[in-house]
Amino acid sequence: MEVYEKIRFLRESKDWSQEDMAGKLNMSVSGYSKIERGETKVALSKLKKVSEILGIDVMELMSLGEKNIYFVNIGDSNNGNIISSPAELALENQKQKLIIELKDKEIAMQTREIAYLKKINELLQAEKKQ
Repeated sequence: MEVYEKIRFLRESKDWSQEDMAGKLNMSVSGYSKIERGETKVALSKLKKVSEILGIDVMELMSLGEKNIYFVNIGDSNNGNIISSPAELALENQKQKLIIELKDKEIAMQTREIAYLKKINELLQAEKKQ
């Protein structure tokens, strides 16, 4: 995978548009899109900035070959998943999004349950005072 392909893949894995990246890099969208198409040479200083924004070491961004390895560590544990392809990384990203969505629904349900229990408690307190 070429550097420009990695940049595009990593940007897409974060659900960012080209406009988002261009803004973060203080450059035009057309200039940034040329980077992702491999139509322009990118200075090392710009690659460093891209890597910082994407949260990847510049050397990983520039590594050659198809043997890219990503280490995904979720939460506070030291246990992580070693992912060896962009497709696996995209699947892991999708999986984590679904987990977050499920947790958000669980939190909403528990919030409703707390509200119901508070109401029951208020009613019981009122009945107790009578």
